[in-house]
Amino acid sequence: MALEISELRKMLVGSGLVPEADFEAAVRESSESGQFLDRILVERGLVPDEYLGQMVAEGFGVPFVSLGSREIPDETLRIIPERVARRSRMVAFGRDGSGKVLLAMADPTDLETIRLIEKRAGVPVVVHYATDVGLARALERYSTDLESAIRGVLDRKGADGDDGEGIPVTVVEMILGYAFQSGASDVHIEPQQKGIAVRYRVDGILHDRVNLPRDLLDPIISRIKVMSRMRTDEHFAAQDGKFQEVIDGRRVDIRVSVLPVVDGEKVVMRLMAEKGRRFDLADLGFSVDDLKRIRHHSQRSYGMILATGPTGSGKTTTMYAVLKTLNTRDVNIATIEDPIEYAIEGVSQIQVNPKVGLTFASGLRSIVRQDPDIVMVGEIRDEETAGIAVNAAMTGHLVLSTLHTNDAATTLPRFRDMNVEPFLISSSINLIIAQRLVRKICSRCIVSADVTEEELGERMSGDMVRELYRLRTSRKGPLRLYRGKGCVHCGNTGYSGRIGIYELLEVTDAVRELIMAEANAKVIRGKAVEEGMTTMLEDGFRKAISGQTTIDEVLRVAGE
Repeated sequence: MALEISELRKMLVGSGLVPEADFEAAVRESSESGQFLDRILVERGLVPDEYLGQMVAEGFGVPFVSLGSREIPDETLRIIPERVARRSRMVAFGRDGSGKVLLAMADPTDLETIRLIEKRAGVPVVVHYATDVGLARALERYSTDLESAIRGVLDRKGADGDDGEGIPVTVVEMILGYAFQSGASDVHIEPQQKGIAVRYRVDGILHDRVNLPRDLLDPIISRIKVMSRMRTDEHFAAQDGKFQEVIDGRRVDIRVSVLPVVDGEKVVMRLMAEKGRRFDLADLGFSVDDLKRIRHHSQRSYGMILATGPTGSGKTTTMYAVLKTLNTRDVNIATIEDPIEYAIEGVSQIQVNPKVGLTFASGLRSIVRQDPDIVMVGEIRDEETAGIAVNAAMTGHLVLSTLHTNDAATTLPRFRDMNVEPFLISSSINLIIAQRLVRKICSRCIVSADVTEEELGERMSGDMVRELYRLRTSRKGPLRLYRGKGCVHCGNTGYSGRIGIYELLEVTDAVRELIMAEANAKVIRGKAVEEGMTTMLEDGFRKAISGQTTIDEVLRVAGE
């Protein structure tokens, strides 16, 4: 948005429409995340999108257009190439009676871009203002066929004097743009004998997206290395890097790993968009009772809260969400992470760097000398880190951390394996959150159907079937379950987004006695269930019954 913040403040705060404190909070979020201010104001519910658009358009002195539900002819949309439209935040949405192109822009003062579009279209344009929310919806109308789009770029080589030098730049830009639109968390670029496979991980599952010509491999890898500040002349050693890109008006941090393989170099890029920074506990899928438990233990001044699960199960997001609730000016919070996934204002964050001797253990040892109230350790990986974390939790610090275990109960014997004494374990750990991520059913194509016990028995054990029937809300008639049929919005998968399934083990007096007696995980788990712990499978079944996910997803992720 090119309109000055001071002018927007005058419009919204000066008129009494938006409270000043809320407006300033939105400005801070915009500055930290790189997201457009108008989108934040709308998404926070501070002002309706259309009303805001009309006010800003008046400030620019141009007409306002609402693009949310407007039909745009494909031939009109294609007047502006997709990558140009996305980069400049503009859309051609129609023509007036004299044939002029109607152009919606986020910045109607960008005269240079307007002249370029007029030259391309061969006719004058009539500039309108559109909000970022409206533009985002209009930009979705471009084809999501990545292969066709890239083929179009390759076919232009040699035309109009194009020598093809810019092709790798454009292809990488398109790969990242389409990944962001698809909601991908990771992009895999894999060399093969006769081509290059590009795959996206969406909602935890890898999908093939496009196959590229083999001769593009070296130029694409070189382009990514340049962006990530890696050595371009090194082809036989693993390299890690990162860079930042603005995609669809959002700032995206991208972590890059390059690894030599048999057929060349493989690249994996992890996309960490600013939208991932909204780690609110209430949005992660915890039940009301589990939320109360987390909030209770997070308010304690000492002890340890652990999130456990395999890689990619959302442990760090859960810890960030807890941290967010604790981040106030009257406490000192420090973290030691590898890597730092998101910067948090007001928190001292330390990046692990083994090259200079900064490990989890040494960093944690230094942090406790910095008068912290709350400490977050990215991961407890070894005996030394475990020992320091436990001691910190027992000496007046609240410690948050993550651990790789299969469920909540096996966390306790895992500490024992790292030579932490039972009395220290029982005295320091307050709460263990075990979790997995399941795909959510697409809300646009969700359907329901009744299922019989016989049909369920073909997919799960008898005990699971009985548990499912025990949890259903309606005690009469058949069991009703849900799935997604598949549509254009979910890529015909039937799923869109992910949600957590959890089990929370509180270290009660009874559990402490079992820890001191060095009971095994099965016994500890049994006691926790007896005291009211909801297992991950049970939580998953509840979410399946309520239509948030499918039984198949729950069994895939948490089936025993």
